[in-house]
Amino acid sequence: MARSFVYIVSENPEVVEKVKKSCEGQDVSFYTYGGQQWREGLDNPFFRSQLVNGVPALSTGTNPLNSEPAGSNVVAFPTQHTDGKVQKMEDLEAKAIESAINQYKGNLTEAAKALGIGRATLYRKVKQYHIDPSQARRRKMAA
Repeated sequence: MARSFVYIVSENPEVVEKVKKSCEGQDVSFYTYGGQQWREGLDNPFFRSQLVNGVPALSTGTNPLNSEPAGSNVVAFPTQHTDGKVQKMEDLEAKAIESAINQYKGNLTEAAKALGIGRATLYRKVKQYHIDPSQARRRKMAA
């Protein structure tokens, strides 16, 4: 059985403990980072290489770890095509951005936080991928 890795990026120790408790009794290695630590690490080539070498494959999912949608800032990783073809990074990025915008009902500031990117970066990528956040806002008002 392959060993699982869980990377937790959170400033909230209660969230970290909740994730650790949910994986109790499983063969899981935990790595906990603060938001700033994670961003700085991703800028460091050595950190990125260690991260890639330590993770044999990306796991996919459709449900956030936190069962309360309003309190969750976990965005599910987009699943791959059922036909087994590899997706382009741009397609995965666009799907992740759309998912975050929908999850946060069009609130781009909260979506950017959940994605771990700056708000200006999110605005640029929304324009680049021709994503319309107003659709998510309209669904919010209709609900």
